[in-house]
Amino acid sequence: MSTSAPSTLYRAVWRWHFYAGLFCVPFVIVLALTGSLYLFKPQVEAWSERGYDGLVLSGPSASASAQVDAALAAVPGSSLRSYEVRANPADAARVVVAGQDGDVRVYVHPQSAAVLGTVREDERLMQVVKTIHGELLMGDTGSIVVELAASWAIVMIITGLYLWWPRESSGLAGVLYPRLRQGGRQFWRDLHAVTGIWVSALALFLLLSGLPWTTIWGGAFKDIKQVAGITRGKQDWKAGMAAHVHHDHEHHEHAGHHAAAPASLDALVATVRPLHLPAPVLIQPPSDRWPKSPDWVARSDTQNRPQRVMLTLDPATGAVVKTQGFGDSHLVDRIVGYGVAAHEGQLFGPLNQALDVLTALSLIGLSVTGYVMWWQRRPDGRLGAPPAVGDGRLSVGLGVLILALAVFLPVLGASLVAVALVEWLVLRRVRPVSVWLGLRAAPLKSPG
Repeated sequence: MSTSAPSTLYRAVWRWHFYAGLFCVPFVIVLALTGSLYLFKPQVEAWSERGYDGLVLSGPSASASAQVDAALAAVPGSSLRSYEVRANPADAARVVVAGQDGDVRVYVHPQSAAVLGTVREDERLMQVVKTIHGELLMGDTGSIVVELAASWAIVMIITGLYLWWPRESSGLAGVLYPRLRQGGRQFWRDLHAVTGIWVSALALFLLLSGLPWTTIWGGAFKDIKQVAGITRGKQDWKAGMAAHVHHDHEHHEHAGHHAAAPASLDALVATVRPLHLPAPVLIQPPSDRWPKSPDWVARSDTQNRPQRVMLTLDPATGAVVKTQGFGDSHLVDRIVGYGVAAHEGQLFGPLNQALDVLTALSLIGLSVTGYVMWWQRRPDGRLGAPPAVGDGRLSVGLGVLILALAVFLPVLGASLVAVALVEWLVLRRVRPVSVWLGLRAAPLKSPG
């Protein structure tokens, strides 16, 4: 790396990188930890429910309608949400019902129809992890905060790539592999920079593939698709709060669903089970909530989105009326579907999970090494931010990049406006604060 004084552009980018990291690093750690755990949802849920599987049966199984009736009786005043078709008939039936206080999962013995256990859907471990990951247990506000943190994390990675770019460097040491024998700041700088370059592409992918779930970006994306006429069928993912909340009070609109030709449910199960759709396979009555449907449907709810299929069923005969697979979706939705499946670690099996975990752990490592680097050079009595650009002007290229990011990431754009106003109206006018923030600080050593 060059030992000459940093250029104006370099100093500006360095300052952006510092403040982006300062804001988003705590959220990155939380998202990396919860995201890593959620990657193993199928394995965790299979382990946690192992006591309900492979039960010993002494006779024929109870009918699906009898199992549903038992589940509805266990939650008075409830209505049917879904019945899971298990591959092994000896597994306890999983029946989700809409109760007065939200959706409840009921485990029913496959032979005796005795209720073996109940749990609220929003209290299941993986649902709690998903809620923390998507909204930090703060509802709509938390969802927007997560979107803002993800937007600034994108800025952090892009600016980090610019800072890493070798300038007057000889060899690959400190560029593609760290100089581990170097001590002090050089050691931590190499760990930070080299880890960042190797993980940057995967990290950007995870951040970008998570945007369709967000409140502002995801909602705007859905609206743009509808206006552009590129929506075909039901969108296979939910944006904002709907992506994390699995219960509401629309069960009042489902009056009579639990009594809708109960004998037909057995016919539907008989039709669906031999098809061996990717698990879990759910049979659902007509619904006014997501995914909305006026028909009885059976659908594969696998997290590997390209394998999903939805069948429209005739409740009287059990016959399949319509089949809609992943290939029937619009190209844009298919691209997002691949991204969502990879984001959740389910697109190409254990290797997908391993790569996502490696990326998450690397992001935590970047956060730790960045903190150490900051602490080592932090002056007494000051935040230790890189010095502000003297004349406050940015190059045309950097200005265009900032504008493009602000348009693509509207929450980021709004935060930039807010920060600029606060800095101009308040921070620069209060001298102790401006000194502490580095707006009037003496030049510091370059991170490179």
